[in-house]
Amino acid sequence: MSTAPLTFQAQLEWARAQDAADPLGPLRANFALPRGADGRTLVYLCGHSLGLAPLGARAMLEAELSDWERLGVLGHEQARTPWVSYAEQLQGPLAALVGAAAQEIVAMNSLTVNLHLLLAHFYRPAGSRRSILIESGAFSSDRHAVATQIAWRGLDPASELIELAPAAGQTQLCIEDIEAAIGAQGERLALVLWPAVQYLTGQRFDLARIARAAHAAGATVGFDLAHAIGNVPLSLHAQQADFAVWCSYKYLNGGPGAIGGAFVHERHLHGAPQLAGWWGHEGSTRFALAAHFVPAAGALAFAQSNPPIFSSAPLRASLPLFAAAGLGTLREKSLRLTGYLEALLMQLADGQLELLTPSDPEQRGCQLSVRVAGGRERAQRLHAQLSAQGVIGDLRAPDVIRLAPVPFYNGFVDVMRGAWHLSDALKMP
Repeated sequence: MSTAPLTFQAQLEWARAQDAADPLGPLRANFALPRGADGRTLVYLCGHSLGLAPLGARAMLEAELSDWERLGVLGHEQARTPWVSYAEQLQGPLAALVGAAAQEIVAMNSLTVNLHLLLAHFYRPAGSRRSILIESGAFSSDRHAVATQIAWRGLDPASELIELAPAAGQTQLCIEDIEAAIGAQGERLALVLWPAVQYLTGQRFDLARIARAAHAAGATVGFDLAHAIGNVPLSLHAQQADFAVWCSYKYLNGGPGAIGGAFVHERHLHGAPQLAGWWGHEGSTRFALAAHFVPAAGALAFAQSNPPIFSSAPLRASLPLFAAAGLGTLREKSLRLTGYLEALLMQLADGQLELLTPSDPEQRGCQLSVRVAGGRERAQRLHAQLSAQGVIGDLRAPDVIRLAPVPFYNGFVDVMRGAWHLSDALKMP
């Protein structure tokens, strides 16, 4: 990856030239670009919330519908991509994106269901070691899962859920403070759950350092990759994560409600999971429906039910695009696009936007989050004005707008137009 300093120009001609020279530019044609009521292509900067549809997803879905119509139940074995082993087709491509061996990956369920399943397995409070450390301001679903897992064990989340907040006056957590907080908990700490990229601020964390600190304290560590997979490089196996979970509808472009996934480090892939389901049973005898559970090899043992084919099929159109582009090349373009967006916003915003995302490119993905001066109502007006101008980002209460130039389908002209429209909206009363 290039380490040369990034230089930008705020002219449309320059942005067009960058797009024309972009080796990844042709990949944009693989995605359906949303259009407004007037037929114009929207400036879509919301891939951090829902990725765009790969054009190949329709054919994948239609193939499965056709096989269902043609074969009925026989499709489990005779479909063009047999349904029995459908999720296993996703293991290799997903493993490549998270830096793992295929046997450490299972595609299943949704993020929060997977988080509950893995917490049930890895959170084993005993003696004084009963607490879970998360970030203050964690995505609500993660907090709900952790709090209820603690309560499920007959413990009190008010005392056993530890939430780490940034230092006074700061919006970001520095790695040294995270390490210090983990170490300070000592034998009280059972598990650390941390995001690879924080959903609100877009801050990227050093997972290897967090894992080392957790293990040094005697705790297990898991990571939420919802805003990281397909966005930033990951090396879960080498980083020594115990487990991780993710969704597939953001940067993986799997569609709304797409099948989620999980990683379990190979050192834990011995014996049965704490909560077993029939699809986690060893494949050759699964349909014998025996009472005794025999775990499948690897992380597949954590599967619960047969995979949802229609929410898995679009990933078979999306994941090959990562292999075609190369995650390193995507990351290099992402750094340039996000750097360009930051430069334009800071130049055009006239001090009315506070950047919540780290300026250091290595501490973020492609998402930038800005706090709007003037509070909730002004942020709501600004977001509505942006949408009316065909710029699609999202608003997080009370006053944060999130924008993400995704390297698969966004370019420099998109970034410039988005920044211009935001600048114009800031001038409106």
